[in-house]
Amino acid sequence: MRIRGSVAIDLGTVNTLVWVAGRGLVLEEPSAIALDTATGRVAAIGAAADVLADKEPQDIKVIYPLRDGVVADLEATAEMLYGFLRKARPHNGPLHPHALVCVPAGATWVERRSVAAVLTARRPRYTVQLIDEPVAAAAGAGFDLTAGSGGFIIDIGGGTTEVAAVAGWRVVRARSLRMAGNAMDGAIVNAVRGELNIILSPRAARQIKMTLGLTGGQDGWAEAVGIDAARRTPRVEKIPAVLVSDALIPIVNAIGRTVQEILSDIPSGLAEDVLRGKIRLSGGGALLPGLVSHIESVAEISAVIAEDPLRCVVRGAALMLEMDDKDGIPGLRQ
Repeated sequence: MRIRGSVAIDLGTVNTLVWVAGRGLVLEEPSAIALDTATGRVAAIGAAADVLADKEPQDIKVIYPLRDGVVADLEATAEMLYGFLRKARPHNGPLHPHALVCVPAGATWVERRSVAAVLTARRPRYTVQLIDEPVAAAAGAGFDLTAGSGGFIIDIGGGTTEVAAVAGWRVVRARSLRMAGNAMDGAIVNAVRGELNIILSPRAARQIKMTLGLTGGQDGWAEAVGIDAARRTPRVEKIPAVLVSDALIPIVNAIGRTVQEILSDIPSGLAEDVLRGKIRLSGGGALLPGLVSHIESVAEISAVIAEDPLRCVVRGAALMLEMDDKDGIPGLRQ
């Protein structure tokens, strides 16, 4: 049995989720940390830091220390994560707790070691094991991966899109596309500035994306507030749906091509599992209006959004954390 206080962590580019064995999901906050540049101290973490990002208060620097799903700033990530773990209060006892952390399937050895280093640098020091994110997402999306069973998962987070065929708690075929929710937001920001001469915040772009998506929403436009690029004053603008969909299509097409590539390479023995289980979409990007229909047209296979897609990865990791590990948890890496 696992040591009391062991944790499953979805350390994401946009949000971090922490699941504590025996207690469930105890923390879900933006992956952000605010530093007081005058004192060098941490001013805020998580949601409290994220709300400061667009407002630029004096002497405050907001850092998003993960990029493309992996650690970009080791020190800031360590500060943020230990702040989260203090909030979660998972550890009770003298033994080292276990931490199961999800990483992109395409993460390099150096990127994987940097994730482990964050949790072994300070007390309490965790015994860290890594799980490929598509495996955790597939488990959280409801695929039964025991006895060699498998399925096809598309996990669209903030920094990466994970497209994978999995079976028996292992990746069979996978690609990490470092093009996901944040890239979509950036594309909308650039398109709106280029066509309408208004500067949107990433937060405003994200809201427009989820309102209009590829379908245009109910009205065919969405209202947004930004800064007039010429006058540098606040301005309200109606953003047309066609501008948003045109900005999103190159990224959505790249995801579609990746799906086709993985499907064309799966073993014949996995084909029935994929067809019966359908393609399942997880992550925040799964909620993009019109995306499921686009994937179905590209793959020519039914696709569905997983239940509670934002928490699929941490749920799947929690399932693995709470398994009887007498013979070791499959698919994990030290």
